[in-house]
Amino acid sequence: MQSLASWCVRHRRWVLLFWLVALIGVSAITRSVGTAYSNSFTLPHTESTQALALLQSAAPQQSGDTEQVVFQATGGTKVTDPGVEAAVNQMISKVTTVPHVSNSAPKTWAFPGASSHVSPDGTIGFVTITFNQENLGANTALAKQFVSAAKTAQGPDLQVAVAGNLAEASNPTSFGGISTLLGVFLAAMVLFFVFRSGFAMALPLISALGSLGTAIGVIGLLSHLLKMPQFSVELVALIGLGVGVDYALFIVTRHRQGLIAGQDTEASIVNAVNTSGRAVLFAGIIVCIALLGMFALGVTFLYGLAVAAAIGVAFTVLAALTLLPAFLGFIGPKMLSRRQKRELADTGPRVVGAGAKGFWPRWAGLIQRHSAIPAMLALIAIVLVAMPFFSLRLGLSDQGNDPTSTTTRQAYDLLAKGFGPGFNGPLQLVTVNPGTANSQVISQLAAEVRTQPDVAQVSPPVIFPAKDGTQVSLVQVYPSSSPQAGATSTLINQLRTHTIPGVVSGSNVAVYVGGNTAIFADFSRVLTSKLPLFIGLVVVLSFLLLSVVFRSLIIPLTAAVMNLLSIGAAFGVVVAVFQWGWLSAIFGVNRAGPVESFLPVMLFAILFGLSMDYEVFLVSRIHEEWTKSGDSREAVRKGLAATGKTITAAALIMILVFGSFMFGGQRVIKEFGLGLAGGIFMDAVIIRMTIVPALMFLFGKSNWWFPDWLDRHLPHLSAGGEGAAPEPVTEPSRPEPDPLPV
Repeated sequence: MQSLASWCVRHRRWVLLFWLVALIGVSAITRSVGTAYSNSFTLPHTESTQALALLQSAAPQQSGDTEQVVFQATGGTKVTDPGVEAAVNQMISKVTTVPHVSNSAPKTWAFPGASSHVSPDGTIGFVTITFNQENLGANTALAKQFVSAAKTAQGPDLQVAVAGNLAEASNPTSFGGISTLLGVFLAAMVLFFVFRSGFAMALPLISALGSLGTAIGVIGLLSHLLKMPQFSVELVALIGLGVGVDYALFIVTRHRQGLIAGQDTEASIVNAVNTSGRAVLFAGIIVCIALLGMFALGVTFLYGLAVAAAIGVAFTVLAALTLLPAFLGFIGPKMLSRRQKRELADTGPRVVGAGAKGFWPRWAGLIQRHSAIPAMLALIAIVLVAMPFFSLRLGLSDQGNDPTSTTTRQAYDLLAKGFGPGFNGPLQLVTVNPGTANSQVISQLAAEVRTQPDVAQVSPPVIFPAKDGTQVSLVQVYPSSSPQAGATSTLINQLRTHTIPGVVSGSNVAVYVGGNTAIFADFSRVLTSKLPLFIGLVVVLSFLLLSVVFRSLIIPLTAAVMNLLSIGAAFGVVVAVFQWGWLSAIFGVNRAGPVESFLPVMLFAILFGLSMDYEVFLVSRIHEEWTKSGDSREAVRKGLAATGKTITAAALIMILVFGSFMFGGQRVIKEFGLGLAGGIFMDAVIIRMTIVPALMFLFGKSNWWFPDWLDRHLPHLSAGGEGAAPEPVTEPSRPEPDPLPV
């Protein structure tokens, strides 16, 4: 670490040139070849996947994306009136010319079965348009062309809206850039308040944004090789901005302490990288371990997200250890505020924290004297916030959560008004019979399903031509409840476990429940079943790494338990707001509903890694003091006093950056923003600043107990650079590098 920092300072122009070329080059290549983000994913060995595979084999023209063009006649007219019918037919003819529209799509409004697509009052109707490909949602140009063609029927007496995954891609998505800019602005305000220096405020932001821009370019190129969902960029921006600024903040803080202690610029930078830089490196490794642990789930949809987020974190670490030291070498002593420069000139060098006064030294003393009471109060607060977690319900948040200005939300409301909310997410019963079609069993199945609670309508079976001696048919089932409602999940389970087996028992007919709603129900079930393996893997790997770094068993065990508590609190906040609807108006939540199926996995991975960040930063400073003095209680007190302000400032930056994404339009990004902001607040402010130091005071020297046989067999690593704390000097030991002109 010392050699790396020294080389980056002395060759700072080459380092800066390297990062500039990397940023511009990768961005240019990505812009020229484009990206290939996709929301597609497969769930092997699930009913919904088998249903889709059967449709793709027997009727490929029917197995692509399905969109619903919904229209409402106003002004006293009905959708069956000649004038309205003519406008709708003209619209349908234009829609069928859109690329990838299946030749099985209706050509006119008067297609067979159209009467069932008219609301009882005759004012609302819909047409289902089938595409010949799946997962077209990444094609924004196609989405806008399709919605524009559907909107040609819009008029004074006819409202038109479109629902579906492709239509979702036509909704405005500019919120990502606005949220990022807001996050940068809020982070800049906190940095200036902490440092009172323009250079000290700007460098963490430059380091974070430079690495983030390069990482996003690399991720765009990798999207051609790995399936990455469309919101990968927003998620990487959310994580990378907060993590990147935090990592740079810790190094800049330690560098300024070195300058105040009288070290020359290069020596101070080397010391900062050798101490805080080590903590940054190990913290980043733990974040990447937590993210890449999602590969253990075996769900390809999450592979791309894991790789994208890990690349974003890795680039921020690399920038903090190379680009930031180079910039610090350019700036020189101008990293100090005017007040610090005056104090340095008046009183001479001093070690920051030696005999320091202020809130954090007093707080550290309070925790030292009364360890049990603050720890118990903080623990009670965490448990209370985490209580809603036990009511967590996973599922698919439907398009009824979209902003009211979007075409998908308008279509959702029209379908719910005219037919019921279940028409926004029909279930597909795909039947297969090895031989001639068993029409009697299929008809009996449709009749039995029609009698089930929460079933609004069942379409007549559609039998596809036999292929390879196998007959496949499709029955559409429209629930009475919305796709995200718990009653719909109950209906899927009822059909699979009781209704369908009771009808097809003894026959050769096999029935699979499919459709988007069933796919996400299976997604939730698969992730829930594999979640214990994922959590155990991440916890064990992090425990091993921290054990090697700190030569302790108590500290990594405490860290793991505390991380689980902070993550539970984050889930408690998400459940209370998004599932229960508490304070929904404040956070811009349109409707209460389930939490996204993959959110627990992603949120756990990210929060576990970020929580370990603060643990590493705090304990590495404590370990540094313990190595110098051998007094465990004094080491905890000095470590907490020295890092309290920096950790809480870093946490505030993350909270503001993550919170800024609450202003976006996508529900899933809002869930990430609130969950991460709430989790970081609980972790950094309550757990790391209260419970962890209190427990370390109570454990005393037991914190550093490590069996001799383990010590002999494990490699020796360090996250703190023992003995590297800055000592006051009266003169610089080597010439100052030339600072940039003001």
